[in-house]
Amino acid sequence: MNYFLHIGTLFLVYLLLAESMNIYLGYTGILALSHIAFYGIGAYSGALISLNFGSFWLGFILGGVLAGLFGFLLGLTSIKLRADYLGIATLGFAQIMYSIMQNWTDLTRGPLGLPGIPRPSIFGFQLTEKLHYFLFVLVITAILMFFMYHMVKSPFGRILETIRDDEVAAKSLGKNTIAYKLIAFTIGAMIAGFAGSLMAHLVTYIDPMSFHTNELGLVLIMTILGGLGLYWGPFLGVFFILFVQEGVTFIDIIPAQYIGATQMLLYSFLFLIAMIYFPQGIMGWIKHGKRRSKQLTRY
Repeated sequence: MNYFLHIGTLFLVYLLLAESMNIYLGYTGILALSHIAFYGIGAYSGALISLNFGSFWLGFILGGVLAGLFGFLLGLTSIKLRADYLGIATLGFAQIMYSIMQNWTDLTRGPLGLPGIPRPSIFGFQLTEKLHYFLFVLVITAILMFFMYHMVKSPFGRILETIRDDEVAAKSLGKNTIAYKLIAFTIGAMIAGFAGSLMAHLVTYIDPMSFHTNELGLVLIMTILGGLGLYWGPFLGVFFILFVQEGVTFIDIIPAQYIGATQMLLYSFLFLIAMIYFPQGIMGWIKHGKRRSKQLTRY
């Protein structure tokens, strides 16, 4: 039971991470590759404040705010760049943040990481049981997902989609496209920070390798596999990746030292298949199939 609760909590955290990336990559078309850095900022901020001051809520809020602030400053300096240059610039930021986590040993303990991160408490009740923490993360995830849903379905979200599809058309309507992009990027970074703080308190240990740029590929696959610019896309993307990730560990013929490599191979295979046969992601393929079946029934 504890295993399934752990996987369920992991699903919720990854869902926040993928959906927050979907806001600016899928809905706005911003090719930024710094998401893993915002995730790490939230995780380290939440963990350090919990360890040194014993306050989960302060660390959780500050982690999200700091990630959002870094997202705002990064967007302010790079959002006007063309897609490929923007990707390089934001990937560079992610590498810088990884280097800080790795080398600022007085603060982060470097490669040794931060062990013993305590679980949060509510009104003095410590959420040490996996069920309690799962329900806690479920409530927070539901609130943040509810916020993101109404944001992308609002007039603001429709403007983001217009910017993605035709930025010149959005400008011709008098919209400040830079401001809209910056807001979307900042919100995505902030929610990634919240997800990082929740993850740190789930696993109770973090180190810089958890936020290396190599991990960015996993977040991208989750977001793209489900369907870019589709609210329900990350649900499917995260589910399939977790299914593969955990399923591989139950295959006895794979030696333990090759499990990680096998997982990455399968992730890449899934991503390749999706790009060839489902370029709009799994959710996009499902929606297209439903639309096609409705059209056929008319005839």
